[in-house]
Amino acid sequence: MFDLFLYQLKKPYHFFKTGLLSGLPAQLKYRFPNKQLQVICITGTDGKTTSTTLLYSVLKAAGKKVALLSTVAAYIGDEAIDTGFHVTTPDPAQIQSFMRRMVDEGYEYLVLEATSHGIYQYRLWGVDPAIVGITNISLEHLDYHLTYDLYVQAKAALAKKSRVAIINADDEMSFSKLKKELRSSRATVMTFSMQDDLPKSIKKGISERFTEQYNQMNARLVYKMSQVIGITDQDFILGIKKFSGIPGRMESLGMFLGAEVIVDFAHTPKALESALLALREKIKKTKKRGKLIAVFGCAGLRDTAKRPIMGRLAAELADVAIFTAEDPRTEDVWAIIRQMKSNLGEYQAKVISLGDRQEAIKYAFATYAEPNNIIGIFGKGHEKSMAIGETEYPWSDQEAVRGIMTGKKKLIK
Repeated sequence: MFDLFLYQLKKPYHFFKTGLLSGLPAQLKYRFPNKQLQVICITGTDGKTTSTTLLYSVLKAAGKKVALLSTVAAYIGDEAIDTGFHVTTPDPAQIQSFMRRMVDEGYEYLVLEATSHGIYQYRLWGVDPAIVGITNISLEHLDYHLTYDLYVQAKAALAKKSRVAIINADDEMSFSKLKKELRSSRATVMTFSMQDDLPKSIKKGISERFTEQYNQMNARLVYKMSQVIGITDQDFILGIKKFSGIPGRMESLGMFLGAEVIVDFAHTPKALESALLALREKIKKTKKRGKLIAVFGCAGLRDTAKRPIMGRLAAELADVAIFTAEDPRTEDVWAIIRQMKSNLGEYQAKVISLGDRQEAIKYAFATYAEPNNIIGIFGKGHEKSMAIGETEYPWSDQEAVRGIMTGKKKLIK
């Protein structure tokens, strides 16, 4: 009860500290750039970065002057911007400065990835989105938002400010809750679904570019948003053809002794399940007896409830699951792993525990790098550091893998 009281109390604190004392002065300093831009936001638990980057690609293909702010990158047109942003949603002053530069250089569209933390903390002060898309809302960030309903409310708060809100009709957990939240808002509510009857050319374009169902869903959201903006089907298809993918999102690092190595950011139960099912289907299509190996952990000082869920999913869907460290922070990595193993049941024998992430990856290569196998390394994706104790150490799953592939050792000391 006290935690809930504190959560509600922090909201007006952020309103004054982040909004009025930081956001409003930034709006005045940069002369309200939002008024001269079409801001399109995408939020949700999974698929935000892929969807924002895909929409950016589509708008560029359509000849629009567009910029992107996402977890992985910031672009104005084709120029990569070194923003120094280390969170998905930057603070208001950074966003206002970025938008001012866009206006000064003649840009009209900003595609912005937004987190529930950023929304709740008023980091999007001064951003009035024309369109908000919500990919899905599953169990995540309950260490911060405390309950699923409060998490949904944080996401819905952004959509309520928009002219058009597009939500996932296939998301059984959140669809009805979001509809209820948005009922009293000014937003026109639209939906997207795998059941939507799309033009044949659009269906073909999506299925040829994305084999994974979750990415097909992301593409369907982007298509719906594109329609609202006024993008032609031809430009949408061109945009998804030009979409080159995102570092750390189902990123193939090539073959090692006949096994394909994949790095993916999946760090929620839904994302991990979707990734494993997609890789399982990939093995099935080869009609060969390959094995799926999953290497991952659960972050410290974050949702503890998802740990046994993710442990069970991996043990059930992969042939071998190797539990290891993933940003343990000040928690004991073995305590985290024990929680991951607490609901394995009949799948206990399929799990191996190695507390050092480098050693876990090395073990996966040494033991399971064989023809037709897939080694999937999940949870870190594009990230370049790992939080151990109170220190951020340099870390990259990609570098760790490439180091093993070339015979080099990349160890965290």
